Order: sequence, then C-alpha cells, then structure tokens
Amino acid sequence: MEYQDIAIGLDVGTTKIVAMVGRRNEYNKIEILGIGRSKSIGVHRGVVNNITQTIEAIREAVSEAEHSSGVKIKEVIVGIAGQHIRSLQHNDYITRLDFENVINQKDIQKLIDQVHKLVMLPGEEIIHVLPQEYKVDSQAEVTEPIGMYGSRLEANFHVVVGQISSIRNIGRCVKSVGLNLAGMTLEPLASAEAVLSKEEREAGVALVDIGGGTTDIAIFKDNIIRHTAVIPFGGNVITENIKTDCLIIERQAELLKIKFGSAWPGENKETEIVCIPGLRGRDPKEISLKKLSQIIHKRVCEILEQVNIEIKNYGNEEQKKRLIAGLVMTGGGSQLKHIRPLAEYITGMDVRIGYSNEHIAGGENGLISNPEYATSIGLVIKGLDDKKKYICTKDIDYIYHYNNEKNNTNNSEFVSTKFYNKNHTHYENKKPSEYSLKKKENTKTKSKSFIEIWADKFRQILNDTE
Repeated sequence: MEYQDIAIGLDVGTTKIVAMVGRRNEYNKIEILGIGRSKSIGVHRGVVNNITQTIEAIREAVSEAEHSSGVKIKEVIVGIAGQHIRSLQHNDYITRLDFENVINQKDIQKLIDQVHKLVMLPGEEIIHVLPQEYKVDSQAEVTEPIGMYGSRLEANFHVVVGQISSIRNIGRCVKSVGLNLAGMTLEPLASAEAVLSKEEREAGVALVDIGGGTTDIAIFKDNIIRHTAVIPFGGNVITENIKTDCLIIERQAELLKIKFGSAWPGENKETEIVCIPGLRGRDPKEISLKKLSQIIHKRVCEILEQVNIEIKNYGNEEQKKRLIAGLVMTGGGSQLKHIRPLAEYITGMDVRIGYSNEHIAGGENGLISNPEYATSIGLVIKGLDDKKKYICTKDIDYIYHYNNEKNNTNNSEFVSTKFYNKNHTHYENKKPSEYSLKKKENTKTKSKSFIEIWADKFRQILNDTE
C-alpha cells in the first residue's frame, strides 16, 4: 500500500484521543483501515495542560492504530479547538500588474498570504484564512475568480485565530511522539466534512459538535463558511454536576449520564430509581432518574442557549441569512437521550443528529459512524483531500502553462513548454531543441493532437530524469 494513498487524523480531545487511519476506495468512500483510542488526561477544554500525559496518550492511540491497520504512521493531521479560539471577518485585495493574463491559483494564494500577515493580538496567530465571496474589479459576488480577467482581486475572509502557546503545545506533543505534523484543522470544520451534505451547506446549516470539554459551532450558507465559535463547556460539565449533586464519583456519574440520562425531565417518573454501589462496603446510594434528568436538562439548556446566541450573532433572523437546513448535532454529547427535541424547542429550528454513514464505506463497523468519531473521520477526509488537491494542482499548472506558452508562440519556429522538475518544487525551462520540436512542414502527414504532443513530452521528461 502506498503511503500517499492514506491519511491519518488525530483528534486530541478533552475526554479521548483518537488516531484514525483511512483511505478512499474505488467508490470514493472512506475505508477505515485502523483506529486507536486512549483516555485523554492531559487536556482540559481542548487545551493541553500536561505535556507528558498528553504525549503518552497520543503514543498509546497511535500505537493501537498502527497495530490495527498494519500501517506505520509517519505524519498526522490534527484537530484543534479550545476556548482560546476566536474568529473574525476581514476584507483585503491585491492589484494585479499582469492583468493581461487571467487570474490563477497563484493570485489567490498571494491574496491569502497577504491576510496571513495581519497583526493579531499579542500571543495570537492565524490558524485558517477561509475565502468567502470574491470581487474582481467592479464585479461582486464572484465564487470562483480563476480564469477571469481583472486588475484588482478582492475578497471577504473568515479568519480563525488561536493562542500561539496552545497551538505550539499540541505541535510539540505530536513531534515528541516522532510524528510529522501534516497540518492543523479547526475541529468543527473537520466534523462538518464528515456529517454535512453539500445541499445542507448550500441551504444554510449550523453544525453543533458537543464534545467533552467544548461545544464547537460552524455555520455554512451558500456552501461558504460564515461563522465559527467555540463554547468553553460541553459534556464534562454535565458529568461534573451529576457528581456534585448526587455525591458520587466521576466514573459513576459518567455511566449514569450515558445509560440513564435524559435531557427532558418530563419523560421520567418520581418512582424511577437507580441504585449505585457504595464505596468500600458502604450502603448503596439510590438516585431518582427524575432528579438526574433535571440536572442534565439544566446544563444542556445552558449549552443550547449559548448555541442560539451564536446563531443570532451570525444573523439568522435576516431573511437572506436564514439557515434553511437548521441544526446538525454531532459529537459524543449529541447522543444524550431527548436532546434533539430540546434543541428544536430552544432554537426553533429543525434538528438532526449527524452521522458519518454517507462517507463511510459499506461493511464498516457501525461504531465508527458514531457521532463521537465525526471529528476523526473529518480529519481523515481533510487529509485525503489535501493530498489529492496537491496532485491535481500540479497537473493543472502543467496543462495551464503548456497551453499558455503554446498560445503565445504565434507560429514561431518552436514551442517552449514549462514543466515541473522531479521533486515538484519549481519550474524548469526546457529549451526547444531538447525536445526536437521542428517547425511544421507542408506535408500530408497528419498533425498530432494536443494530448499526443503532451504525452510525447511527458515521456521525454521521464527519459531525461532516469
């Protein structure tokens, strides 16, 4: 198996660390080759607060993923979240001196690089620069400017910012395990890759990922990311409240929440009781399921009210910004019983629970499509897409420069063509004589098509590099 055909996502969460190995099959579905999981005891609310413990947890998860997949893991793409994450809107532009040529990917990248130079608050750095609408000269609301003519390229950007120390701590943990960091992705964006459809992104949808330490939000409209936010509490707050109010240990509180918990107290009767074993020979403790649901209901309402505030901050009440597809809830917290009707009641929007079935190859373990693995699957998808985009970009640039040079020859004697060299890092100009391209003679010989010429030149390059 070629290593470039696979991707490894590493979800460093508050309650668990997951390493997932995957690839795309012939049907363009994600085939999970292996998965490793360990308990996260060095991360609090998405932020590393114990380097040593986090390194050991990552090493354990990666080792298990290697064993189950049979793949030696060399690099990972990591999800990042935490209460230090914030986002902002920014508008920027560049002036193109070569406006006689069409806009290409280099112009887009130049504009993005310019936004990366923005001065942030002390201790912050930019994680993502996400283009929204473009404007070419006086033409606004351009979604794809590549191939257009214009001297001024302008765009609105959604910029995601985080604390430098938190970002570097995650990077240090990954490198201490002996892994290369292929990239970092905001976790709600990764989860969106796993559970949202293109139609939902187009219609307008809010993704709500309820994790252990944080609740992450990503809002899409017209297939464009419009708003991101991180609420600094999640499922662990519910567990902590159960532990405090019921006077039990954390492990028992977590089991109670998972097995008997409900976000809707009206579903339980006063007579429904669950018995918890006592510690070290002490008498068992009886807990009313009604009381348990009331504790959970109170905390879930607080989370959903914060979600509703973020949706209003985006501007959902405006007609043109309406989120027609409503809410999609994912993450471990979304599995809480009756959380869906409660979310519909608080937000007044349609709600569904997000699973990754649409992207997972048939026959995979049903556990993998569980909402708590949405971020991990999204990171695998992102890693595979990045590799595919890298390869496709090289091919497109090759064809673009070939056509560009060919069209500019104006019946000259030779055709000069630009090719990528062997390591794909820069262009190499080949002299026409090296390809023995002679001027067309007035003969009855049938001229070669563009594809045939391209294939001949590509074979010649391979021969030259041997």
